[in-house]
Amino acid sequence: MTELFPLVGVRRACQLTGRSRASHYRDAQGPVHGPPAPRRSPPNKLTDAEFDELLDLLHSPQFVDLAPAQVWAILLDAGTYIASISTMYRALRSQHEVRERRRQATHPARVRPELVARGPNQVWSWDISKLLGPTKGVYYDLYVIIDIFSRYVVGWMVAATETAELAKAFIAATIKAHGVGADALTIHADRGAPMKSKSVKQLLSDLEVRTSHSRPRVSNDNPYSEAGFKTLKYSPDFPARFGSLEEAEEFCRAYFVWYNQEHYHTGLVLLTPAQVHYGEAQTVLARRQMTLDAAFERAPERFGNRRPQVGRLPATVWINRPAQPVCEAAA
Repeated sequence: MTELFPLVGVRRACQLTGRSRASHYRDAQGPVHGPPAPRRSPPNKLTDAEFDELLDLLHSPQFVDLAPAQVWAILLDAGTYIASISTMYRALRSQHEVRERRRQATHPARVRPELVARGPNQVWSWDISKLLGPTKGVYYDLYVIIDIFSRYVVGWMVAATETAELAKAFIAATIKAHGVGADALTIHADRGAPMKSKSVKQLLSDLEVRTSHSRPRVSNDNPYSEAGFKTLKYSPDFPARFGSLEEAEEFCRAYFVWYNQEHYHTGLVLLTPAQVHYGEAQTVLARRQMTLDAAFERAPERFGNRRPQVGRLPATVWINRPAQPVCEAAA
């Protein structure tokens, strides 16, 4: 930087190098002030003897269990002043005796849910979303259960309210409709009141269905339900409000038929949820691959002489995939 001074001057050199001129001049002058002067003790500081006397008083049986503010008040009422409340705290802090003495409630860290599905009807995710009714303050509740492997909506219901009894009947009917056997299914949900209710817990326990819940205020722990509701509410024909409960049901009936049967899902290599849920995926992918192979044979130059592939359906689907060990990642 010093080489620039004769050519462009100090100001321009500092601008070019991003250095403050004040820092430059201060460094050029060198240390002019010297080390800071030691801080003088305040004139009203307690002597060592007075400090020890104060500690002995605070440790005495009369005051050992009292807060400094109470000690100060008792002494003042007795016509004695030894030190301020802050000085009493300072004396106790010097002995590491200032801490919370009450038993504090402790909350263990919430367990991060880690669920894997290797096929349909292994892990379901369910949630409830609000639909705006005809007027302000009127809402309808949309209950939806989605299979995380196939993204197939296995059950849905629109109700005028959100209750544990409705949730219980809805889940029971959905499990029965799909014939899911005992100890074969895990149902994941957030921590809403219906999801954590005793009636729903008892139902799932009776049906031998495992349960899983998101951590508090962690929406990413329930990603498939959240993404499903976003797809619903961002669809072009989703209305701003529903005129009635019947209108909401009619819309959802048509929507979920489209979603399951016609919606080409990007997370499913552009298969529909129904194709994956009912085991048609490999047949459809093989047929697509034949079409691509034929197109490649006709004009390989259009594909850069590289045979196109339809992609593969993920073999596993996770909610919070565990971190890969470093040794495996290196291998």
